[in-house]
Amino acid sequence: MKVRIRKALLDYLLQLAREFYPNEFGGFLREKKGVFEEVLIIPKGYFGKGSIFFDTWLLPHDESIKGTVHSHPLPSSKPSKADLHFFSKFGGVHLILSYPFNERSVKAYTSDGREIKIEIVD
Repeated sequence: MKVRIRKALLDYLLQLAREFYPNEFGGFLREKKGVFEEVLIIPKGYFGKGSIFFDTWLLPHDESIKGTVHSHPLPSSKPSKADLHFFSKFGGVHLILSYPFNERSVKAYTSDGREIKIEIVD
């Protein structure tokens, strides 16, 4: 299994991670024809140094949302216990962007925390 993401979106997500640093940021990934193309930043979220909080009632019903993304301000892309709990609630694919926020520091996971490959497409 692998996840496909548009290079322009990945570059944008990495830039967001740098701008939010030292806090985390989070969003939901929209997929079109098997490729992640867009991000919906969590509405009215609290973006802290070690966690993100938001009201799930504010999320739109959107069938194109197939994954999540969030940043880790530390140089570890390994999901925490809180991340794994979050993954189990939202399904799909989950990207973690860790410091220093470059393509090598991005990892993708399934809902049960298994790492999967990322294919970057133009």
